[in-house]
Amino acid sequence: MCLQLFVFSELPPPFSFLKNKELTFVYCLHKALMVECWCHSICSSPTLADQIAPSFSLRSLVSSGKCILERIKHWLIIDIFLFLCISVWSIGESPPEETEKHDDSQRSTLFIEKPQSGSVSVGGNITFIAKVEAKDLLRKPNVKWFKGKWMDLASKAGKHLQLKESFERHTKIHTFEMHIIQAKENYAGNYRCEVSYKDKFDSCSFDLEVTESSQAAPSIDIRSAFKRSGDGQDDAGELDFSGLLKRREIKQQEEEPEVDVWELLKNANPSEYEKIAFQYGITDLRGMLKRLKRMRREVKKSAAFSKGLDPAYQVDKGGKVRFMVELADPTVELKWYKNGQEIRPSAKYIFEHKGNQRILFINNCTMTDDARYYVTAGDEKCSTELFVRDPPILVTKGLEDTNTYVGERVELSCEVSEDDANVKWFKNGVELTNEPKSRYRIKVEGKKHTLIIEEAAKNDNATYSVMTTGGQSEAKLSVDLRPLKISLALEDQTVRLGQEIHLKCEISENVEGKWYKNGQLIEASDRVKLYHKGRIHRFIIASAAVDDEGEYMFVPDAYNINIPCKVHVVDPPKLHLDGLGENNTVTVVAGTKLRLEIPITGEPTPKVMWSKGDKWITDSGRIRAETYSDSSCLVIDTAEREDSGPFRITLKNEAGEDSALINIKVVDVPDPPQAPNVTEVGEDWCVMTWEPPANDGGSPILGYFIERKKKQSSRWMRLNFELCKETTFEPKKMIEGVAYEVRVFAVNAIGTSKPSMPSKSFVPLAVTSPPTLLAVDSVTDTSVTMKWRPPDHIGAAGLDGYVVEYCFEGSISTDQSEELMEPPFNLEADEWIVANPELTDKTKFTINGLPTGSKILVRVKAVNAAGESEPRYHPQPILVKEVIEPPKIRLPRHLKQTYTRRVGETVNLVIPFQVRTKNTDRKTLNTHFSYATASYLLFLYVNLGYWTAFVNILHPEGKSHDKASGIIHSYLGTKIGHYHMSSQSN
Repeated sequence: MCLQLFVFSELPPPFSFLKNKELTFVYCLHKALMVECWCHSICSSPTLADQIAPSFSLRSLVSSGKCILERIKHWLIIDIFLFLCISVWSIGESPPEETEKHDDSQRSTLFIEKPQSGSVSVGGNITFIAKVEAKDLLRKPNVKWFKGKWMDLASKAGKHLQLKESFERHTKIHTFEMHIIQAKENYAGNYRCEVSYKDKFDSCSFDLEVTESSQAAPSIDIRSAFKRSGDGQDDAGELDFSGLLKRREIKQQEEEPEVDVWELLKNANPSEYEKIAFQYGITDLRGMLKRLKRMRREVKKSAAFSKGLDPAYQVDKGGKVRFMVELADPTVELKWYKNGQEIRPSAKYIFEHKGNQRILFINNCTMTDDARYYVTAGDEKCSTELFVRDPPILVTKGLEDTNTYVGERVELSCEVSEDDANVKWFKNGVELTNEPKSRYRIKVEGKKHTLIIEEAAKNDNATYSVMTTGGQSEAKLSVDLRPLKISLALEDQTVRLGQEIHLKCEISENVEGKWYKNGQLIEASDRVKLYHKGRIHRFIIASAAVDDEGEYMFVPDAYNINIPCKVHVVDPPKLHLDGLGENNTVTVVAGTKLRLEIPITGEPTPKVMWSKGDKWITDSGRIRAETYSDSSCLVIDTAEREDSGPFRITLKNEAGEDSALINIKVVDVPDPPQAPNVTEVGEDWCVMTWEPPANDGGSPILGYFIERKKKQSSRWMRLNFELCKETTFEPKKMIEGVAYEVRVFAVNAIGTSKPSMPSKSFVPLAVTSPPTLLAVDSVTDTSVTMKWRPPDHIGAAGLDGYVVEYCFEGSISTDQSEELMEPPFNLEADEWIVANPELTDKTKFTINGLPTGSKILVRVKAVNAAGESEPRYHPQPILVKEVIEPPKIRLPRHLKQTYTRRVGETVNLVIPFQVRTKNTDRKTLNTHFSYATASYLLFLYVNLGYWTAFVNILHPEGKSHDKASGIIHSYLGTKIGHYHMSSQSN
């Protein structure tokens, strides 16, 4: 039977046993174990175990690492947690059922073949194989090999360690191999293979044992070479784990468990190496680890040495050590070496020969002698290690308890047995370091070690200890406060608003402190100044405010006392009008309620009075005043326009008086404007104007809305949806000939006014188009006759007549217009004269009274109910002067024939001719004449007989005389052959 022991991390609590009552105990292991176990030994008596074994059972939980002891009925198992041993049967085979259960619990999720533990001799080769089935895997799994807990072997692959992997396509199995070549002794240990794929993970541990040759090296207690010696007590030289465990009283024990320092260092965290080495007196920790590895190597049998050196030697500093070898052949020459350097005889190194024995003495050993030594005999070599141990450092004079005051210098001193020894200081178990920024300073003077605290504080109250390799000492430091005396207390103050508040106190100790106001901590700021100089503390506020009134208190740090005082700030009454508008104006809409709250301050509470003009406002009515401790309200239930005006508020108390005027402005919609006037009317438009309303309601007019309707309709239509800023508007898109009315609304920030009265009804009428074909009919020395045609478009308003206007050339611009072929007259420079004060319905008009030789411009306008049309201009200036031209007879072709008539018959001949002459002379000869200025028609009514007719046309100026004469000869009874008409000039 093989018995395995496990270290418990948790034991059940103490208990009391009741007869015939079952109990259950839980033992927690350091790691989970898969065991099927039975308790075989409760104490040293197998017979007793046989008696009580059936009275309980033990099972283990693999997942949580717990062993559970159940169904305890026997009172002899009271101390079970002190003797419990978990054993696994190894003799014989388990029942088939149990074996199958064990295999199922160990079944892997990824591995189909796990690496198995193995052993190999030094210098041999070994291979570990792990297989993973890839049937359900989409890619190759990730495999890692570890030694111990954390060493990844992928970084160690090389000559002695090779990692290989392969894949069989037919079987779809990944094979991972770890080859160890020429195994060394330090290759032994626990290994682990981990495989992972996505969220799956599996791990397998196995051991490698490296065996040595049949001739093992002589055993040696390695721990004894490194453990510190005691101080002469019975437990001298033994390891003490009390520094790693909870601090407790040191008790004398007859037996203590042997502790393997190598195992302790191997299992400890690297951060604890130095602490363990210091505790067990190991001065060369790194050297120890290296040497332990070398000492495990196989020691081969030597032919030159019948007896070699021991694996290691130990000597105290200043002592003497003896190395001895025994030669098989005494004639062989020996050489001694230290760390590879040959040793020569001297006072320190003494060589001695005794038969086959060769001895080396090293006197007065120092730390430099701590090295590796070996001796050579020909090609043979024998080596050993020498460990020089410092003697344990003893505390010859321990620490003493100290009482001091805050701020004092503290020195805790002790003396040790050696100069400049390695000493560690602790505060409540926490090591203190001698860093530049640390409050603690460590001073060493030979054997005296001192811990210095320059200025002790309350948090320095602690237990201080000093530890050496051979002892320790501790002492308590108590830091108290000095008794505090108040030299100058704070005084109550009464200050006016705006004055300085200066609080001053003096105490016996130079300590910091804090200021409080009404229990609240006060911090220094730009307004609040806190001063501390020596034992005097000051509190200054340059300008006192009302909020600064209260109870002040100074509390020294670390003392349970306070220095109080009261500050009373006298505040004259004051009105706070910051929330009001410019010039303290408050605007309210008519018809709404006004509640104007004015914050007030003053101590004591001032009396508030409101007034408007000479009338005081009471606390009742539509307009009333309400007064509170920190404010006063003016209330107007329904504001009216008459409420506008200044209101005065007055505050009075014993400290002073304050008053202010507050302008109440009641705003309302504006009054309606006056009825608009229609100044112009067009075909479908008109121009309307109006005056702003007399009262804008207390708010500026923003614009106007315009509406119109047909006179016979009652539905008004808004013409603009954006406010009209001007007082002139032009409605459009009206129907010609239909009567309309318009009205206006005024708009301000409050709203829209009532509509104005409607305007007088108007009918949109269009003026006619300009007259057409304006031309000169005739010109005399004093008159000009113009003619024209009616307009092309007259419209619904009809045509009332024409207006003829003229002006003299030079009174207007005479530039020609390319488009209209008319001059673009400058109407401002025109001096048009109306020729006909009354309208004429004729299309011809004579302008009389014109100066001879002048040039005039003429225009004609058509007039109807809508007004005057655009004028029609004559394109050229007209010269006022009659033109005389010689007469021209234009004989028609039919008159060139021969007429035959009887005597007595009337002959009517129409002979056209053209002549321009003055109208001063007119002569007719038994003939009727009809003529015009531009052309004349001559009608001859002749009774056939014997006569001659002459027609004379004289020019008015008489400059030329043209005579047209026609002669008709008539003979009775004789046929008239022809007539002859001629024209002659006189």
